[in-house]
Amino acid sequence: MTDWPAVVGEYGPLVWRTAYRLTGNPADAADCYQQAFLAAVRLAAAGPVRHWGGALRRLATARALDLLRARHRARAAEFTDAPDPRPADPLGDLAAGELAAHLRAALAALDPLPAELFCLVALDGLTNAEAAAALGITANHAGVLLHRTRATLRTRLRAFDPAGEPP
Repeated sequence: MTDWPAVVGEYGPLVWRTAYRLTGNPADAADCYQQAFLAAVRLAAAGPVRHWGGALRRLATARALDLLRARHRARAAEFTDAPDPRPADPLGDLAAGELAAHLRAALAALDPLPAELFCLVALDGLTNAEAAAALGITANHAGVLLHRTRATLRTRLRAFDPAGEPP
């Protein structure tokens, strides 16, 4: 039997930080936080969980990416016919904090596994081996996926480089 108050007390801040770092919004982070723990209850019912920290971090990352993907699809559907009334201004976007939004959108456009891997390594500070273990893949596979994911993100975010220089 899982001691849920202890799990929430110990890993709640980790889940919150993970969700907030990806969503950038307290309300969205709170939704992801709740969804991650609901998924954890279902996960615990299916069998024993060996590493709560890794499992909850992965669940929070997946829920945040799902939310970002849904939001991205909704915005794309909403504005497909409307022209963009403002000219592209990467420096203005950067100054207004838009680079983070572009990164979120680029992450939402990735397949789930590479996006989760990138978040675990680049945002949560896990090593490739730790992230690979959390995702159930080999460290070599994680390294290859991470390399490809960084290259993809670099290409997608190149337009938002304030210096306008190739990486």
